[in-house]
Amino acid sequence: MEQMDIAKKKDIRALTKEQLRTFFVEQGDKAFRGNQVYEWLWQKGAHSFEAMTNISKETRGLLDANFVINHIRVDQMQRSNDGTIKNAVRLHDGLVVESVLIPTSTRTTACVSSQVGCSLDCKFCATARLKRMRNLNPDEIYDQVVAIDNESRLYFDRPLSNIVFMGMGEPLMNYKNVLKAIDMITSPEGLGMSSKRITVSTSGVPKMIRKMADEQVKFKLAVSLHSAIDTVRTSIMPFNATFTLADLRAALEYWYEKTKSRITYEYVVWKGINDTQKDVNALVDFCKFAPSKVNLIEYNPIDDGAFQQAGNKAIDMYVNTLERNHITVTVRRSRGKDIDAACGQLANKS
Repeated sequence: MEQMDIAKKKDIRALTKEQLRTFFVEQGDKAFRGNQVYEWLWQKGAHSFEAMTNISKETRGLLDANFVINHIRVDQMQRSNDGTIKNAVRLHDGLVVESVLIPTSTRTTACVSSQVGCSLDCKFCATARLKRMRNLNPDEIYDQVVAIDNESRLYFDRPLSNIVFMGMGEPLMNYKNVLKAIDMITSPEGLGMSSKRITVSTSGVPKMIRKMADEQVKFKLAVSLHSAIDTVRTSIMPFNATFTLADLRAALEYWYEKTKSRITYEYVVWKGINDTQKDVNALVDFCKFAPSKVNLIEYNPIDDGAFQQAGNKAIDMYVNTLERNHITVTVRRSRGKDIDAACGQLANKS
């Protein structure tokens, strides 16, 4: 019976501040009580109504009778030899996602998930093999960031500095909830972080890229590209047959026209797949329509051996060709490989 009652209760963090204020007025209380509760829920990260110590016991009981706080729980924390931390995060319905803290000497970055599983079908990614079970709610995304901020302060004695939406899931397939989470992360009533320190990474959903441009979002955009040749990209990212490179490029041109914000391309070079001069020439052509940066990312195997990291000669060819064409390029070494926390590995062993 009690479980049925809990199921009927509304997740209090789905309410806006105004809705909370209205709730208290309807209960014969003062509207400002809603402000107090809202602060506890977001700025102070309260996990329970009992933790709201400046609110009367009677009011806490009222909240408990009507609402739940569907807070995440870090089930397991793994620490890599390089300092990277991976969290297995259990959601209120028992499902699990993973998030990662990536430390350097100057910054701490949170890599957060936006879906349980993924809506897309990239063949080189462990998460894609799970398929999408559901979208994360805004508060579940927010909680991952709070947990990593707490770990950053505890283990590295500094607050979280950057956030990347590069964990499990395709953020633009959970657009509404991702943007709501970012609104709260950047709000003075939430974590108060700068939008410029947030990067949303997408495999390329043209319609949603245009929507972001129209809404003049302030965060950075990264595109998981991996090939600028349609046949090659479709062979490793089958959804490219629907969201073609021509459509993606048109959407990115629109993005730059509206935002004047530089585009970052995430790009893995695989042996025998995209490691020829023809591949790098196609990438150069794709980059030329707007200011861009290419991150060449080290590949992280997901056990079956179908994809293998290209050798240094191929990487050097990419770097030299891109630089010769005045395109900024960096080579990113993966972090947290020993705990399956690197790019593409999330959910590999779960």
